[in-house]
Amino acid sequence: MIPAGAKVYVATRPVDFRKGPDGLVALVRDTGADPFSGALHVFRAKRADRVKIVWWDGSGLCLFAKRLDEDRFRWPRVENGVIRLAAPQLMALVESMDWTRVRLMAGFPSPWSASGTVRAPPRCWSREATATNMRDKLP
Repeated sequence: MIPAGAKVYVATRPVDFRKGPDGLVALVRDTGADPFSGALHVFRAKRADRVKIVWWDGSGLCLFAKRLDEDRFRWPRVENGVIRLAAPQLMALVESMDWTRVRLMAGFPSPWSASGTVRAPPRCWSREATATNMRDKLP
């Protein structure tokens, strides 16, 4: 679901969940962000049991929505603003797990980074390179 290398931004304040993709894009624009950059923009409902994610995939606007029947999502504290999450943290949030306990590899920005600088995520190892490394370590 998450495009490779996509940035993830979470609005910490609840929004009106009657809004569709166009209304959510308007909220993204109100923050000064570009809704057509390919970044995922995550929104929560007031009851914390619903999530909507909107993003541009290059050919159209995509909307993901999920509602939990018996549980609630683990959301960041309600404050004015937006925080940045890594893709594994978003996946944990969508599965209603505690995303704050997801360990990130070096290179992923912290959602509470004071500097605001964004570094590129680490490159993935290819299967061949990993197999070669494993063979080198065998006796």
